Amino acid sequence: MDKIAIISDVHGNITALNAVLEDIKKRNITRIFCLGDNITKCTHPDLVIDKIRQVCEVILIGNCDYSICKPSSKNKNFWTRNVIGEERAKFIVSLPVSYEFYMSGHLIRLFHASPYSLDEIYNPMFSNKNSKYSHLEIEKPDRLFENTEFIGKTDKDPIPDIVGFGHIHTPFLVRYKNKTIFNSGSVGIPVEMYNNDEKDESNKFSTVASYTILEGYYGKTELDSISFNSVRVPYNIKQEVEDLKKSDMPNKEVIIRTLTSAISNN
Repeated sequence: MDKIAIISDVHGNITALNAVLEDIKKRNITRIFCLGDNITKCTHPDLVIDKIRQVCEVILIGNCDYSICKPSSKNKNFWTRNVIGEERAKFIVSLPVSYEFYMSGHLIRLFHASPYSLDEIYNPMFSNKNSKYSHLEIEKPDRLFENTEFIGKTDKDPIPDIVGFGHIHTPFLVRYKNKTIFNSGSVGIPVEMYNNDEKDESNKFSTVASYTILEGYYGKTELDSISFNSVRVPYNIKQEVEDLKKSDMPNKEVIIRTLTSAISNN
């Protein structure tokens, strides 16, 4: 059987990325797909981009990637844009918004957030109705399976059986109307939406990096065995926090809080 590691939302955290890549290597997985948001938040977006380009077969663009790397952001003096430079920015903004393939008879479609935009939010475990993101909330999961102009699809294209995405930084796996929805979580900035106490010792189980392994027969269009494995990987958070403290990155205290507690900064 074939294995694919699905990673997402590294957000400049090279320490977590290296730990995840080491875990992937130990499992003898060579095919890695990345669902975007490799920059902002942590201090080494340049190193993360270089590593992702080196090891990933598929790389998609995320909302933070686009916001920082789009042409209109060139002269806005963003901290991350200055660190990554223009060659990396051009590479990031050229990335596709979706990717699909067959595995064990299932058509799997991947994107960063939704088939309509890079920003919409679907989280079956937590509602954003009363937050500043309420206008972005996807209430009906059917939307995740639609063919849209944003991802270059029409009514003539097949509907996926499985969709996978990142964006919300919290992994999950659900079944809906004979279909499967999975989220790979975040490598670099894991979040547990109900965390609210920085002193809670159990937070340590949510601050670890997250990714997903798909196992099945890659490219096969006939129905066969398939599995989803949500993986959590501990890494040296203290090192990443120390790098943030030494940096001149704006708002770094907010990121440090999330790294050490998995409390959302939204």
